[in-house]
Amino acid sequence: MLMANCGAVEEDMTETESNVVLMAATTTPMTPKTKRVVVKEDDAHHPYAFHVSGPRNVASPNWRDLISSSWKDPNYKRTVMACFIQAAYLLELDRQENRNAQNALAPKWWIPFKYKLSQMLIDERDGSIFGAVLEWDRAAAMADLVVIRPSGAPKAVLALRGTILKSLTMRRDIEDDLRFLAWESLKGSVRFRVALEALQSVAKRFGSSNVCIVGHSLGAGFALQVGKALAKEGLFVDAHLFNPPSVSLAMSLRNIGEKAGFAWKRLMSMLPQKNEPLILNGNEAETSPSSGSGSGFRSWVPSFYGQNQKSSVDLRKWVPHLYVNDSDYICCHYTDQGGVNEKREVNNKENNSPVVNTIPQAAAKLFVMSKGKQKFLEAHGLEQWWSDNLELQSAIHSSRLISQQLKSLYSIK
Repeated sequence: MLMANCGAVEEDMTETESNVVLMAATTTPMTPKTKRVVVKEDDAHHPYAFHVSGPRNVASPNWRDLISSSWKDPNYKRTVMACFIQAAYLLELDRQENRNAQNALAPKWWIPFKYKLSQMLIDERDGSIFGAVLEWDRAAAMADLVVIRPSGAPKAVLALRGTILKSLTMRRDIEDDLRFLAWESLKGSVRFRVALEALQSVAKRFGSSNVCIVGHSLGAGFALQVGKALAKEGLFVDAHLFNPPSVSLAMSLRNIGEKAGFAWKRLMSMLPQKNEPLILNGNEAETSPSSGSGSGFRSWVPSFYGQNQKSSVDLRKWVPHLYVNDSDYICCHYTDQGGVNEKREVNNKENNSPVVNTIPQAAAKLFVMSKGKQKFLEAHGLEQWWSDNLELQSAIHSSRLISQQLKSLYSIK
């Protein structure tokens, strides 16, 4: 039996650390054996502790959810998904700070919502944790009289974190950041393969309609491309992507190519037309400016334009949810109105009938937060997405960038 001797606390203890003397009783009561254990009080007040920085007005599932499920509220769902991503971040921080099951920070971010950890996604290059699979915890729910899973609550969630600027994992995180910056693709990363296998596994086990993939920043980039890869197999999972990256050299070169192609067409349109073909080089001929004059530059960078691709209507079902802050230069390009076609929604106005435009092949459910000028860390942070009184503009949105990100879904090679 262990007993606490409060009188043994030393006077020189600091504000963030206290010494608790534990007394173990032996067969001889007069000769106790003592052991000193250090308990850190700062764990309870850690800035990433759920009760310190987590959402304030989000209730845990209870029997009322059997009548009216909180998961049908998009604000509730967004908040919980952001908390699951925070748990993925904290799993890695717990590992780096050698926390154990008793003082770990991460579990507090999924336990209130009746989920449990079923798998950690580990980068074999450095042993870091970059994601987690969370499953509905039926036993914990039954303890609170939630006898069945509330409508809208996924059976499994794959959560992927973004970059952590700490020495133990920073190298691999930045390596994947640069991979996306250079190629606008993460398929060459070890993490892509591990995440895709995990998503395929849970989708096969629970059914794709009961699975959700979420990510923040770099993790949102992985989630988008992993979800897209699964959609190509005909499996459509719910996807919630927070501050997804939208800047890359490939995108910049593509934009330069489009502008150069447009300038080439303008130049050719000003030249007098001839009956004979216009010879561009020894092997190419241009019959007239109207027959595709801008294709010359496109032939230099064909991979940026998706040439020789046929449209496929069967894959229009996958519409990811994108959450962007227009002050965040990493993701703000998703709000670019160039080539936009959208259906706007007005919240809390049931009598308004929005004008519905034809939704093109590549579209996303876009949620935009506008708070004016913000610092980068604030605009790119995950915490903003579970803050109180969050006002978002939402639309079924199809811009040039979204089309570029999702165009491979609508092609048959």
